Amino acid sequence: MAIKYMDLIEVDLGKLATAVSDWKSAVDKLKTAAQNARRGMKAKSEKARWAGANATVTRGFVTKTTKEIADLHTEANSIYQVLKDAHTELASLQKQIKTAIQADAPTLGVRVEDIGDGKVRCYFQHIRGDTDERTQDQLDAKQELESRINRLIAHATEIDASVARALRKSHGSDPHNAGHSSYQSLDDAQSERAAELARLGPKMTDKQFTELNSIMKWNAKDADFSTAFYKSLGGPEETLDFYGRMALEGTQGDDNKERLALTRQLQRNMGNALATATDPDNRPHLPASWGEEFRKLGTQPIEIYPGAPNSPYGYQVLGGLIRYGNYDAEFINPIAEHVVQLHHKDPDFFMNNKPVTGGADLDWGYNPSGKIGAGYDPLTSVLEGLGHSPEAAKKFFADDMTPTVYNEDGTVKKGATLDYNYYDELTKKNFDWPGDSLVHPGSDEAAQARDGGPDALGHALEAATLGYAYDDPTPTLARDATSVAIMEKVVQTYGDPENVKDPISDSLGRMGAGYIDDLNWGLNENRTDSLFAPKDPEGHAQFGSSNAIKFLSSIGQHPDAYADISVAQQIYGTSALGAQVDGAGINEPHAREIVRTGAEIQGILDQSRADQVQAEGLAKDADYNKSLQTKTEWIKFGSGVAIAAGAAFLPPVAAVGVAGTLIPVFMDAGQGALTQQVGSVISDNAETTQQNSASTIQDQRSEIFRAGRVAAGSPVEAFMTDNGVHHDDGGFGQDLEDALNSGYVKGTNGEDQVGALPSA
Repeated sequence: MAIKYMDLIEVDLGKLATAVSDWKSAVDKLKTAAQNARRGMKAKSEKARWAGANATVTRGFVTKTTKEIADLHTEANSIYQVLKDAHTELASLQKQIKTAIQADAPTLGVRVEDIGDGKVRCYFQHIRGDTDERTQDQLDAKQELESRINRLIAHATEIDASVARALRKSHGSDPHNAGHSSYQSLDDAQSERAAELARLGPKMTDKQFTELNSIMKWNAKDADFSTAFYKSLGGPEETLDFYGRMALEGTQGDDNKERLALTRQLQRNMGNALATATDPDNRPHLPASWGEEFRKLGTQPIEIYPGAPNSPYGYQVLGGLIRYGNYDAEFINPIAEHVVQLHHKDPDFFMNNKPVTGGADLDWGYNPSGKIGAGYDPLTSVLEGLGHSPEAAKKFFADDMTPTVYNEDGTVKKGATLDYNYYDELTKKNFDWPGDSLVHPGSDEAAQARDGGPDALGHALEAATLGYAYDDPTPTLARDATSVAIMEKVVQTYGDPENVKDPISDSLGRMGAGYIDDLNWGLNENRTDSLFAPKDPEGHAQFGSSNAIKFLSSIGQHPDAYADISVAQQIYGTSALGAQVDGAGINEPHAREIVRTGAEIQGILDQSRADQVQAEGLAKDADYNKSLQTKTEWIKFGSGVAIAAGAAFLPPVAAVGVAGTLIPVFMDAGQGALTQQVGSVISDNAETTQQNSASTIQDQRSEIFRAGRVAAGSPVEAFMTDNGVHHDDGGFGQDLEDALNSGYVKGTNGEDQVGALPSA
C-alpha cells in the first residue's frame, strides 16, 4: 500500500530510533549468550565422558540449543541492520518532505492535496478578489514542488515495502525456529528481492516489473546494491542474456505501451547500476574481469532464444546498457576502443547481424529508449555512453591517449600499434557511419538512420570538452587542460564547413556556447593584454582569430548552432559590460571593445546565415527562425536562468525540446542585475521573423542583418539604460554606437548597411 504524504510527515521516527536502539542491545546480549553457549555448555558437553543413550540425547540437545541461540543472534542482527538503515533513510526523506510541505508550499502560496495512490496534487488556493492569474514561473515552481513531493513519497513507499519484506524473511513463518534470511543492510534485502524478480525474466508481471524498477531506481547509484545485484545475475554473459530477453520482449510490437515504458526504465536503471558497480573507486565493485569478459563476448553470439535464426553479438546487447550511466574510463574506454577498431576493420560487421523484419516493428531491439538507433550498432552506443561519462570521454579523445590494440575476440594484441587515433578516426570526412535501423536498406529512412552516429559523436565531444554529461540537468562547467586541447581540435576540425553535418551541429553550438569567452579572446588574437585574457590560462583555449572566425562561420550555417552561439554571445556580452562598472565609474575603453567584439561575432553568424539563405532559398531561413524561437521558450516557459560559479545555465525545457546550455559569464561579473537582464537578451534573439512568401531572397538577407544588429545591440541597450548613457550625448554613447557598427560590419565582411543603433 502506498504511503500518504501526511504519513511520512507525521510518523514518529523517534519510536523507530528507540526500536533500533533496543534491537542493538538485544544483538549485543545475544552475541554474548551465543559466545557463552559455544564456549561453555557446548564445549563442556563435547569434553564430557558420557556414554549410552543419555549421552546422545544430551549432546544433541546442547548442540541444538547452542545453534538456536546463534540463530537468534543472527536474526536479531538482521532486523537491527535493516531497521537502522530504514531509520536513516526515512529520517532524511521526512526532513525533505517537511521542508517541501511546511516551508516551500506556503512560500509559493500553494496547497498540497492527497489524490491517492501515493501521489499529491499542488494547486494555488483561490483568494477572494484574486484574478487567479499566475506567471509561468509560478506554475513551473508549483509543478517542480509537486514532482519533488511525489518522488519523496515514492522513495519512502519503496523503503517501507523493502523493510516489511526483509523483516518477514528474517523472522520466517515458524515462531519456534529462529534463523532464516539474514541481511547486513537494507541494501542486502533490496538486492535479494531485485535478484528474485530478475530471475523471472520476461515472465514478470507488470506489477513485479514496476517493483523491480522502483527498487533499482532508488538504489542504482548505491555500490553495495548495484554490485550485489549484478553478481546475483551470475556474470557478464548472464547479464546480457537477462537484459537481451527483457529488451526484445519489451520492444516487440506496438500495442503494449506500458510494457515498453517499463522496459525503458529498466534500461536506464540497469545502465546506471552497471556504471556504479564497475567503478573501481567504489567499495564494493565488480572485478576487472567483468570488463574483460564483456570484451570477449562482444563479438560472440549471445543465444538469447535457442534456435533463433540469428543471435545478437554481445556488444549489441551491452550497448543498450552503456548508453546510460557515468562510467569509469577503466571500464568503458577499452570497450569503446575495441568497438572503434572493429568498425575500422569492417564497418558493416555488426550491421550485417541484425534481424530482417521487412520494415515492420522498427523499434524491436536492444535500445528501448528509441533515442539514436534501434540498438544494433554498438559504435553509437559507446559514444552515447561516453557522452554521459565526461572523464572517460576526455581520456578517450586526448592527444596523449595511447591506444590498446585488441584482437577480434577482445583479447589484447600484444606489441601492436594503431596508425590512427580515435579523434581523427571518428571525425574524418569519409567516416562510414552505420545506419542503426531495421528499415529497408536504400530507403530515405535508412539514410536518415546514419545521422545517429554523428549525433552520438557530438554528445561524446560535448562531455569531453565541457566536463559534464551532455544532458546533465544541473551541470557545472569543468574545463581543464585536456578538455581545452580537445576543444581546440574541435574548432579546427569543424572550421571546415564540409565537416559539419546537421546531426552534430547542435552539439557544436553548445560547445561553442561553453567556450564563448575563449571565442571572444580568440578574436583578440589571444593577446595577453586583451581584456578577455583569463587571469589563469588553465582551462582556457587559445583558438586564434583565424580559427575562431572559421568555426563561427562554419557552424553559423546550421540553425541550432547559430541560435546557441547568438544567445550565448548576448549573455556573455551583457555580463562583460556589467563588469566594467564600479565605484570609480565605467571603464569606457573596455566597454567599447566588448561591444565591438560581440557585434563582430554576431555579424559572422549573420553573414553565414544569409549565405545559407542565398544558397538554399527562403525555406532555410524558416529553420533559423524556428530554432531561435524555440530557444526563447526558456523565457516563455519560465525556466529561468541560473547564474552561479561563473556560468549562466539555461536549463532544458522538455515541452519544446530545448536542450540545456551552460554559458560562461565574464570573470568579474556579479549575479544580481545580470540575472534580470538575461531574460530580455534571450527574447531579443527572436526578433527575426520569416517574411511572407512574396519576399525576395535579398529582402530576407536585409531582414537577417537588421535583426542580427538588434540582437548584437541588446546588451548595449541594457547597459546604456542601466547606466544613464544616451545615444545623442556625442560622447561615450556615440562611441558605443560606433563600436557596434564597426564590429558588425567587420563580421559581415562590410555587406551590412550601417544604420543607427536601435533606440531603447
